[in-house]
Amino acid sequence: MQTCSPTAPAVAASAPRTGLAILLFAVGGFALLTTEFIILGLLPGLSRDLGLSVAAAGQLVTLFAVTVMLCGPFLTAWLSSFERKKLFIAIVLVFAASNALAAMAPNVWVLALARFVAALALPVYWGTASESAGQLAGPGREGWAVAKVYLGITAAFVFGIPLGTLAAGLVGWRGSFWLLAGLCLLVALLMWAWLPKLPAVPAREQGVRQTVILQDRRFVAHVLLSALVFTAMFTAYTYLAEILEQVAAVPAAQVGWWLMGFGVVGMLGNSLAGRIVDRSPLGATVLLLVILAVGMAAVTPAVSNPTLLLGALALWGVAYTALFPVCQVRVMQAGARAQALAGTLNVSAANGGIAVGAALGGLVIELLGTAALGYVASGIAALAVVATLLLMAGDKRQG
Repeated sequence: MQTCSPTAPAVAASAPRTGLAILLFAVGGFALLTTEFIILGLLPGLSRDLGLSVAAAGQLVTLFAVTVMLCGPFLTAWLSSFERKKLFIAIVLVFAASNALAAMAPNVWVLALARFVAALALPVYWGTASESAGQLAGPGREGWAVAKVYLGITAAFVFGIPLGTLAAGLVGWRGSFWLLAGLCLLVALLMWAWLPKLPAVPAREQGVRQTVILQDRRFVAHVLLSALVFTAMFTAYTYLAEILEQVAAVPAAQVGWWLMGFGVVGMLGNSLAGRIVDRSPLGATVLLLVILAVGMAAVTPAVSNPTLLLGALALWGVAYTALFPVCQVRVMQAGARAQALAGTLNVSAANGGIAVGAALGGLVIELLGTAALGYVASGIAALAVVATLLLMAGDKRQG
């Protein structure tokens, strides 16, 4: 893989310490992503307590995604000059404070402020953690390292968000935020004790500013491709619970278990991503998009056959999870001169795709019905395949 930093061998002191550092990045990502998405399960309770409709409370999700999309690249470029260990600890502490503020929020405005502050820090973490993990792993193992960091995402969807929602039934939505604040404090302490000192800015071409990658049309195309990929992913995934209940006739009380199973299967996708992404990020993107499209399109016609339905959901889950780290590695490779900023721009593009996909999926439900979601999302995935093949063709012409 061509994204390795010349300083990487000097950073990676020992395999055990490298593995521990990457594990800490994943644990931190678990805490941060659970903070981002747990609100989906808390909306009914907090809307009642704060005197809001669920739809109005749902705008907190939009606020988070838009903040990540708009502010992440600029903050990452600014903060990349800070020593990484201190930066990671500071970000996790910001999340601890944000969750504590959310737990104490007397009204929606204070809660919105807490969410806004966390959203500012999230993309900085993912961009810099991905870059630092690649440095620690060394040449040829950057994709493996990023996939390990992104296990935090899988774990958040499989365990963090369901368990946090379950905890809300026992201690209330404020209690869930307090638990997350405590988890973030614990992660910060572990990072202080075990994370090695990391360089502030990896070696780059002398005199080249990070933002120079924005002048590279190929890099911009990779960022736009990520937005399209995540639009395809979240057009259907946002409403997966609705699909299971309304289309597959899964009892409402069992939907949560099906979602957890979807995430568990997705762990296979994370492992697959780590194995194939270093060989060819664009090739891996095409393969996974095809699997994603087949899985999403097959769900509706497979609802009458439990075996086929489980197979379709398994394909969907594997590809869905694998595309998270593959997109991150692909964009970081395209923006090799400024990997932290490149990684953050990918996170911003992903959040833009999440927002567009969720809105488009809602429109599809209104116009065509829930059963059509998989077909429409698959069509968008097919467009993403075409876009990826065009990028590959462009690379061959340049080569």
